[in-house]
Amino acid sequence: MMPKAKEAAAQSDATQKRRTLLLTGASRGIGHATVIRFSSAGWRVLTCSRHPFPEQCPWGAGPEDHIQVDLSDHTDTARAIQEIRSRLDGGELHALVNNAAISPKAEGGKRMGAIDTNVDIWSTVFRVNFFAPIMMARGLIEELKAAKGSVVNVTSIAGSRVHPFAGAAYATSKAALAALTREMASDFGRVGVRVNAIAPGEIDTAILSPGTDKIVHEQIPMERLGTPDEVAKIIYVLCTETSSYVNGAEIHINGGQHV
Repeated sequence: MMPKAKEAAAQSDATQKRRTLLLTGASRGIGHATVIRFSSAGWRVLTCSRHPFPEQCPWGAGPEDHIQVDLSDHTDTARAIQEIRSRLDGGELHALVNNAAISPKAEGGKRMGAIDTNVDIWSTVFRVNFFAPIMMARGLIEELKAAKGSVVNVTSIAGSRVHPFAGAAYATSKAALAALTREMASDFGRVGVRVNAIAPGEIDTAILSPGTDKIVHEQIPMERLGTPDEVAKIIYVLCTETSSYVNGAEIHINGGQHV
């Protein structure tokens, strides 16, 4: 390689910054697969969860890239946002994936309907599933703007139809998050930040409810569960240049269950 070409290549490498993802709810399932997908592509991954950083971690991160936070507590969420900004140290945030969510169950793992869900549970579910995503995005808007970044909200098939296992509070919080995604796409899009959502259906994770097999055979044309990695792949696409003109979309990942 000629000296000038070497110099140009070195300058290109120096200016190509490592991209950064912030993911809430990374400890299992879709979140776990998403961390692996982005980390394997060379991204720095910051994670948030109510649990401390796991000692046995499959990606090359550490406690310095994990923030323990109770997203059901607005004060603690605001504290975590300031800590995240400090760890970014004035840098850019290329992607925010709002994946953390809770779905309380009644005794014996039964679904909690609209009648038997008390107001405290409704409030807690909405603080985690709905308010935390907008708090995170608003709190980190300068870092997202600097990177012309992307936000992905994880909704659910339960947000658009009554589900036999997902409780009423969870389902309505996800429907609200889908509406919020549209509002955010309009507002954040004007400052160069794209906002989209994915709506997973029956995904093969450790929290599947008994009776899922019946749904697979009776409602899903592909007659199988989705995998966490299949969801993570779509999240990755929404955070890269491949989807550079996609804004305000909600992508259904359910093998055709919604048709």
